[in-house]
Amino acid sequence: MLDLVLSILCSSIIFVVFKLFDSYKIQTLYAIITNYIVACLTGLFFYEKSINLGQIPSKPWFWGTLLLGVLFILIFNLMAKTAQKVGVSVASVATKMSLVVPVLFGVLVYQEKLSMLKILGIVLALSAVYFTSIKQKSIAVSKRDLLLPLLVFLGSGIIDTCINYFRETKLNIEEFPIFSATVFAAAASTGLIIILIQSLKTPLKIDLKNVLGGIALGVPNYFSIFFLLRALENEYWNSASIFTINNVAIVMFSTLLGILLFKEKLSLKNWGGILLAIISILLVALF
Repeated sequence: MLDLVLSILCSSIIFVVFKLFDSYKIQTLYAIITNYIVACLTGLFFYEKSINLGQIPSKPWFWGTLLLGVLFILIFNLMAKTAQKVGVSVASVATKMSLVVPVLFGVLVYQEKLSMLKILGIVLALSAVYFTSIKQKSIAVSKRDLLLPLLVFLGSGIIDTCINYFRETKLNIEEFPIFSATVFAAAASTGLIIILIQSLKTPLKIDLKNVLGGIALGVPNYFSIFFLLRALENEYWNSASIFTINNVAIVMFSTLLGILLFKEKLSLKNWGGILLAIISILLVALF
């Protein structure tokens, strides 16, 4: 339970840091790459066994981490484009509603059992994510732009599903830090390749505030994944319950942080979404 709470807390801090990026005019791509480097180093620091980098490619999960690293960068950029073209709330909804993908995967592949009350809780969770994230202003979008949130939805769901798959089939608990570090290293490498390609057109500039922003993001980013992996080891809750509680609680808690720290105003629908979130968490956790 504590691991799940810590994962939710770290993930919510990430949203706060992203909000501060805008306030301090931090260049997101540069900060994100720094963040992945910091997250990788954090994982290596907390790995208790001796590190032999030459043995990592022989691990059964190694090639999967390369795929996850590329997905991390691609989905983040898609999230950014979705927020710019369709709206931040739509990007948030698409990201968190992706909990459907790992939940269905757990039911179909691992034969996880869901009671009617848990199914009701998951349905309410999806409603809670929508109503908590929806904003009053409407944005005119083209049919082509509607593809963006769909890709974010699928990509985020695939990432969560892959993480759970590797935990179930390839990993032991001692390897969680080095696994997470390798994923972040792959993401950082992908980002650096993107920057190097971009530098052929635009000269590369290193700004201290971008580096500091990446450091502020990297530590909670690492622990959000690390504690999620540990939470999925819970013997009382299946992965469907964990992903549902995790995603809904992140939306709810980050929304409350937005009110407390940034004086954000909520509509009646937003408050209704928070109430639905609380009910859904109770249904999924208790039944």
